[in-house]
Amino acid sequence: MPHDQHRNDPGDGAADTSRGSGAGRARTVVLASPRSFCAGVERAIEVVEALLDQRDGAGQPVYVRKQIVHNTHVVRGLERRGAVFVDELDAVPDGALVVFSAHGVSPAVRDEARRRGLRVVDATCPLVTKVHSEARRFAARSEPVVLIGHAGHEEVEGTLGEAPQASVLVESVQDVAELDLPEDAEVAYLTQTTLAADETREVIAALKSRFPRAHGPGADDICYATTNRQLAVEAVAAEADVLFVVGSANSSNSVRLAEVCRRLGTPAHLVEDALAIRPEWVADADTIGLTAGASTPPPLIEGVITFLRTLGPVTVEERSTTIEDVHFAPPAAVRT
Repeated sequence: MPHDQHRNDPGDGAADTSRGSGAGRARTVVLASPRSFCAGVERAIEVVEALLDQRDGAGQPVYVRKQIVHNTHVVRGLERRGAVFVDELDAVPDGALVVFSAHGVSPAVRDEARRRGLRVVDATCPLVTKVHSEARRFAARSEPVVLIGHAGHEEVEGTLGEAPQASVLVESVQDVAELDLPEDAEVAYLTQTTLAADETREVIAALKSRFPRAHGPGADDICYATTNRQLAVEAVAAEADVLFVVGSANSSNSVRLAEVCRRLGTPAHLVEDALAIRPEWVADADTIGLTAGASTPPPLIEGVITFLRTLGPVTVEERSTTIEDVHFAPPAAVRT
C-alpha cells in the first residue's frame, strides 16, 4: 500500500456529487500555501505507521494515548490499520506498547507508564518538548510561570504538569488582569504552540504592562507551521469572498485559521471535509479561499475542490507566502 494511503482512504472526505450543481457559476479557488501537514504531524503519524508495520504475526496491539494528531480522518485511517486509541493509560494492559501523541504528556503520565512497565514510544512534537523544557527551567529558578493557552487542550495539560505548583494558565487579557501575583514579580511566560499570533501578542503586552519584569523564552513558542499558515490565510483572505479551513473542530490551529480570517472581515467556515460544505455558503462567491490545518491530510483539500466543481467551473490558483523545509527525525524506536 502506498505510504500516503496509510493515513486515510482515498475516499475519505470525497465530495458527494449528488448534492446538486448549483447555478453553474464560474469560480476561482485560491489555495493558501503552506497548508496541511507540518513536520511535527508528519513525524507523529509516521511513528504509528512504522510501529504498525513492525508488529509481529500475532498482531500485537499498538496503543496510542489520545488522538495522535487532532484529525478524525487520520485517526480513523490508523484505526483501520490496527491502532488502538485510548483516553488514558488505565486502558492499556501492563507491559504493552503505547505511543504518546504529538501534543505531549505531563510527567505524571510518564511516571505511570514506568510503574506499569509500558513500552513507550514518544511522538511528542519537538516544538512542544521545547516548551516543556522551558517550563521546567523557569520553575527551577522559582519564577511564576504564566502559560498562555486554552484550558483542556492536551498540550496545555502536559505543559502545566511540568511545574504544577509554579504555573498558572491564562486565556485572555482579562485573565491577566485577574492574576493574583505581586506586580514586581519576575513572571516568566510561555505559550501554547498553536495559538493565533495576533491575539497572543495582545496577552503578552498585557502581561508586560502589569508585570514590568515579565519575560519569555529566547524564541517564540508559537510554532513555525502555525505562524506560516496564519500568514498564508491573511494573504488569501484579502481576495476571497469566503474561505474554507479543512480541519477537525478539536484542532486548535485549524480553529485559529478560521478566526484569523474572520477578524479580517472575510467569512470563514471550518469543515471536516467536503461533505460538510453547504452549497449556499458559496452561492454568491466568485473567489473561494481554501486552506487546511497542520493536522489535515492533503487529499481532503482535493476532495473540497472536487465538490466545488460539481457546482460550476473552477479555476485553481495558489498563493504561497513561504516554503517550508523543516523535518524532524523520528524517535530511535522507529528509525531504520
